[in-house]
Amino acid sequence: MQRTIGIIMNGVTGRMGTNQHLERSIIAIRDRGGVRLANGDTLMPEPVLVGRNRGKLEALAHRYQVAQFTTDLDAALADSANEIYFDAQVTQLRVPAVKKAIAAGKSIYCEKPTAENTDDALALYHQAEAAGLKHGVVQDKLWLPGLLKLKYLIDGGFFGRIVNVRMEFGYWVFDGFRQTAQRPSWNYRKEDGGGIFVDMFPHWRYVVDNLFGPIKAISAVGAITIPRRVDENGTPYDSTAEDTAYATFELQNGVFVHFNSSWQIRLRRDEIMGLQVDGTDGSAWVGLRDVFIQSEGATPKPVWNPDIPNPVDFYENWTRMPDRDPYENAFKVQWELFLKHHAAEGDFHWNLLEAAKGVQLAELGLESWKQRAWMDVPKLS
Repeated sequence: MQRTIGIIMNGVTGRMGTNQHLERSIIAIRDRGGVRLANGDTLMPEPVLVGRNRGKLEALAHRYQVAQFTTDLDAALADSANEIYFDAQVTQLRVPAVKKAIAAGKSIYCEKPTAENTDDALALYHQAEAAGLKHGVVQDKLWLPGLLKLKYLIDGGFFGRIVNVRMEFGYWVFDGFRQTAQRPSWNYRKEDGGGIFVDMFPHWRYVVDNLFGPIKAISAVGAITIPRRVDENGTPYDSTAEDTAYATFELQNGVFVHFNSSWQIRLRRDEIMGLQVDGTDGSAWVGLRDVFIQSEGATPKPVWNPDIPNPVDFYENWTRMPDRDPYENAFKVQWELFLKHHAAEGDFHWNLLEAAKGVQLAELGLESWKQRAWMDVPKLS
């Protein structure tokens, strides 16, 4: 039996909403024939596009053969055929829209961050729970090939005891004066919800929590390295949100994790993300897709001597992990899990409480920068 589920998709006219959530997730699921349940039934997603620009919505609907689109969110929420509300708007618009969807009794699925502050993010969780609704947040990086391989190594005990973790993330975003910027201008305006803390630290919260353990405390600092940029209309503007953040997380298990995040770094590494995990028995360098490993037995023993050319090739004794499993789009994988959860098949750990934890870490990172001090990370409930 096939069951059609209307999904209100609010804010998918943006880059991420269009590419990852509409085209590569919901449309891909629809075109493949839906999501198969354990009882043999099929869930068929039926997207309903919602936004503020009717022209953009109409163009998307035509491109992807979507039957319904509207600028009237209330009307979409009033339709009982629409069972799920998805929000990919700018963060400032998310809380009131999600509250409306909760009041309408819809299952809730959101992009991160779910709010601009922890109190509002936690309130959404409590309201959804009180209403007895299914709810979730996008935590896509957990299903990237590189992180799936890393999870395999951790679960299999490859590292022995992990002693430290460090990561470099980001790339060079042009300021727009001579080369067009490849990220939206609102990302660099604090008043519009921009900043790399609120953008990336919700990601780092779930990555660290799910792979390495709960975070006990954070020390962080940020910077506005490019003070002036040009927006999409060719108008110069002042950057009011940080484009770079450096953070150290102390975990409850005693491991220290150091993450550098910057939109102003020219890459000299294999991928835009490079995560290195070192343990007593082995190490791994983890990208978005590839993972390279080095065991204790293959570790060279360098002796530092600046007076002679370095005799050790530090790349030589690393082995690339094979792609033994098929890897699908990370957003699509999580969408399928949420659709099954909506249909009462399987748990969904990545809920609005996990979303609030991400907002909390971003807030505490900003506060650490402001106070130039370590900040404890209290448990949310």
